[in-house]
Amino acid sequence: MKKSIYSLVLADDVVAAADRLAYELHTSRSNLINQILAEHLSCVTPEMRMQAVFAQMETLAGQFRVLDQTSAHMLSLQSRLDYKYKPTVQYFVELYRMPEQNCAGKLRVQLRTQNAALLHVLEQFFRLWTALEERYVPAAKGTVYRISPGRLERSIRDPGVTEEQLGRLIGGYVRSFDRYLKAYFSGIAHPQETAAHLEAVFRQEAQALDKVI
Repeated sequence: MKKSIYSLVLADDVVAAADRLAYELHTSRSNLINQILAEHLSCVTPEMRMQAVFAQMETLAGQFRVLDQTSAHMLSLQSRLDYKYKPTVQYFVELYRMPEQNCAGKLRVQLRTQNAALLHVLEQFFRLWTALEERYVPAAKGTVYRISPGRLERSIRDPGVTEEQLGRLIGGYVRSFDRYLKAYFSGIAHPQETAAHLEAVFRQEAQALDKVI
């Protein structure tokens, strides 16, 4: 949605109230006023589309804990690993206001820990997962991955579907990722055998995953 600069004459009390609400919603005054006017005039904004995607994801959250949104552009999900100290994995889905080069946003998987052994296992899984996607999922071609200690970030392609469909696709992808991650950790005592088993399962499911992101 194209934006332009306009001058408005507003009462000081209205501006003060708008600023307080904008602060609470972690947005700007201009964006808040744009949202209010869009809703009143029945216009659909990128923020509304993002919320439709996130709302669909929340209905499919299942085993995840949905965290409070700190931004209209991002939804955070939390899952717990069945491992020492029960570490928590967080999934951050960030959507762009407008798709960029066939990219709708990005997914960040993160685990906050200083445990070197845990970080090593996590990196092993991240590298296994990205290799499996690149090998068996044609739609993953062109996906940008970034791996750093305790974190994996990947781009989310824009499949050109409705907001509800995109929410289901992203939600399904996160559930699949989380399922494989937990399976990897459950068999960490035998990493090579576990990796081989997960690759065999992934190969069978690759056709379904190809329809995701």
